[in-house]
Amino acid sequence: MIDDDPAVESILDAAEEALDAGNPSDAVRLCDQVLKIDANHPGAWFVRGDALRALGALAEAADAFRTAALARPDHASSWASYGLASFEMLDIKEARRACSRAIREDPRNPEGWWVRALLLEWDGDQPGARRALAHARWLDPLGYPLPPELSDDEVEEIVSEALSELHPAIRDYMANVAILLEEMPRPDSLANYDPPASPLDLLGSFSGHSLMERSTDNPWSMLPPTIVIYRRNLERQAINRDELIHQLRITLFHEIGHFLGLSEEDLEDRGLE
Repeated sequence: MIDDDPAVESILDAAEEALDAGNPSDAVRLCDQVLKIDANHPGAWFVRGDALRALGALAEAADAFRTAALARPDHASSWASYGLASFEMLDIKEARRACSRAIREDPRNPEGWWVRALLLEWDGDQPGARRALAHARWLDPLGYPLPPELSDDEVEEIVSEALSELHPAIRDYMANVAILLEEMPRPDSLANYDPPASPLDLLGSFSGHSLMERSTDNPWSMLPPTIVIYRRNLERQAINRDELIHQLRITLFHEIGHFLGLSEEDLEDRGLE
């Protein structure tokens, strides 16, 4: 590795600036320039991983973070980012291993504790997840704030109020739609998307046949559909209680739109993306 090469560091600085400016493709290109000079540059691999993740290329991002971590094994952030990318691809075993390595290399690495919170949440250990998240917040209050929360009763009240605002005809149809609240998406729900959705991105889901697809010729299409709301992902999206309530309503109306037969483009036109 070429240490402190001014030309290399200048290119890498430009890559970080491109990423911060919302130009991940330019960041990847600049990182590749660095890697042509020094194929084992951990910083270039790390920034490349961040850029690839911004582009939605999770598998490539995970490979970049892993390469960065192996090039510099004491860099806790590389292990934590590799763990997060692995988690998003549902490689839970590898995510746990990388997360543990991040915390072992630097017990004060907040991202490592945040990824540990996600893994505990995935396992259904909500008290453990809250403790890990509180530790991440203690290490970096601005980067890892505690998300707002709503109780089951509060969610039910908000959903009932939102349903009451619908047109009476739509409310009649909704009487046969089950609306469920779950903590996190399940693997089978994530697999319904192509490519599979990240467990952190899915806020709600609709399963079953829409009104437009119902037909007496197909008895299966008449079975009651289901809308699922994912509590923890909604909470992570919000910076305060008001925003959480707003996002919950938007997510509910989005999934009701799918039940009515609206496409993603239709929903986006209506401000329900």
